[in-house]
Formats: sequence, structure tokens, C-alpha cells
Amino acid sequence: MERFVVLEGVAAPLDRSKVDTDQILPARFLRRPRKEGYAQFLFRDWRDDPGFVLNRDAFRAARILVADRNFGGGSSREQAPWALADYGIRCVIAADFGDIFYANALKTGVLPVVLEARVCQALRGALHARPGARMRVDLPAQAVTAPDGATYPFAIDPFHKQCLLEGLDDVGITLQHEAAIAAFESRYRQRFGWLFHGNV
Repeated sequence: MERFVVLEGVAAPLDRSKVDTDQILPARFLRRPRKEGYAQFLFRDWRDDPGFVLNRDAFRAARILVADRNFGGGSSREQAPWALADYGIRCVIAADFGDIFYANALKTGVLPVVLEARVCQALRGALHARPGARMRVDLPAQAVTAPDGATYPFAIDPFHKQCLLEGLDDVGITLQHEAAIAAFESRYRQRFGWLFHGNV
């Protein structure tokens, strides 16, 4: 997983509430292998609208998405944050998130930031007023810097923060204990060798 420390980039306003995972990544694309990428299917049904925010030249290279309430609700699918990450969006700012999406995003390296609804609304207004404006998300400082320089603090669980800073997904966390796992396996084979008779 790619590390997340400080992100600076174009931010796009998404003026929709209750954006569920099927809208982020429609179900008909779920069977594709992870290695093929999901960027082209992000918000696929909305991308048919030329006026959709990510179709506008100023926002095509967005790295940050500023949404409204209840982003990522609905069914559980890790492909939704995969699509965001593959597109290049590493941070979504919203008033609240679907619980499962929030957890899946963290495991994918996408930082979900919760700010008050009024702050999200003000940020979207500023981005509409200045298309292509950049924002800064500083994970060590736990702060979002708006286009006008205003700073907004955010909360994050210390464990999840450390995982993002170090680029550790579930596999990476497990591999931190590789020596202990290997030692256990060796002791287990010695104690229960008969279970492995004839096996490599």
C-alpha cells in the first residue's frame, strides 16, 4: 500500500449526499481482477453526464474529493475505494461515511476525513469559485488546509494513522510478525511432526 503522509493536489467538489458504494463503483464491474484497475469505472454511471465534476477540465486531475453527508454507504465492496485510489483520489472529505467503506478506504490507502457539514459545504463553495484550486491534507498534523489557507483539524484512530504513514495494509501488518510466525511454525512442526509426514 502506498504511504500517506502529506497530500497536496487539486480538490473536486461533489455536491451530492448519500453517495453509496454502487454509485462509486457500479456492481456490474465487481468481477474484474484487481490488477486490471478500476479507475475507468469510478462513478461510471455519472460520468456519462458531461457536466459531472470529474469530467470538467479543472477537476480531471483531482487528488482530493470534498463530498457531503453519508459518503460510501450501502453495500460492502472494497472495489469502491480501489476505484478512487486507482483514479488518483487519495483523500475524501465528508461530514460522515458508511462504516464499512471507511474501514475499506483506510486499508486501501485512501484517507477518509470527517469534517463538519458546514465546513464541507464551505469548502465545496470555495472549489466551485476557484476551479482547479489545490488543498493540502497533512496526516501527521491531522489538518486540512483550504484554498484560502484556513486550516481544519480532523480526528483519526492512532493505529490507522500509523498504518497509513507506514503504508501498511493487513498483509503488511501481519508480515511485521514474520519472525514470530516462522518460529511458531518451526516449533509446531517439531511437536506435531507426524502431521507433516510425507509432506514438504
